[in-house]
Amino acid sequence: MSEINLENISDIPISAARRRLLGLLEEKMEVTFNRIELLNLALTHTSYANEGSRKMPHNERLEFLGDAVLELASSTYLFNRFPNLSEGELTRTRASIVCQPTLAKLARKLNLGEMLLLGHGEDAGGGRERDSNLEDTFEAIIGALYIDSGWEIARDYVIRQLKPEFAKAEAGKTFKDYKTILQEKIQRAPLRQITYVELSSSGPDHMKTFEYAAEINGVIYGKGTGRSKKLAEQMAAKETLQMIGNKI
Repeated sequence: MSEINLENISDIPISAARRRLLGLLEEKMEVTFNRIELLNLALTHTSYANEGSRKMPHNERLEFLGDAVLELASSTYLFNRFPNLSEGELTRTRASIVCQPTLAKLARKLNLGEMLLLGHGEDAGGGRERDSNLEDTFEAIIGALYIDSGWEIARDYVIRQLKPEFAKAEAGKTFKDYKTILQEKIQRAPLRQITYVELSSSGPDHMKTFEYAAEINGVIYGKGTGRSKKLAEQMAAKETLQMIGNKI
């Protein structure tokens, strides 16, 4: 039972103690859910949902929806706030704000790691502190808020949470999106294409390290490693930019 069935979601039992915790989270978020079950679902990791014979819905579909809400809300804000930025500059700025470090930081402010429903293995392996889990959970909560309360409330919540990052962007203190910078550079040259290829991954599932290469027309340039595929790709793009300089 991996898909969200909004008709039956209320049938999933939630203890009184769990409801109290969810209520405290609502207070921290300064929002009220009409269906607290959606908030609980946003905090349900796949490892918990699929453990043993449990087989219940998990938060991956909400994560997908929340990612889209975050992108649209931040894009709309930046479009209105920075009328002089080009499309490429808007894209880079958004990518520097709506990124794993930022979303994981926001999740930690809400203590989402402590409230995550995790399988025993994921919990024992440090899943409550893993940035990728925290990012996914924050996105899932945004998705749940959108379903529960609609676009305007979800948008306003996103903007409130990202306000400090928007301020950093205005001050020019944002994370550099090396992949976007490299893509724009490659597009200036005709018939050039860039792809990212996974070279290796090592370590246990809860502590994997990935190595990626950036290929331009099938030729490997920069390589990068990271605890997530996204970060490894960013590092590969960064090294490629350093290698090619002004050659392309």
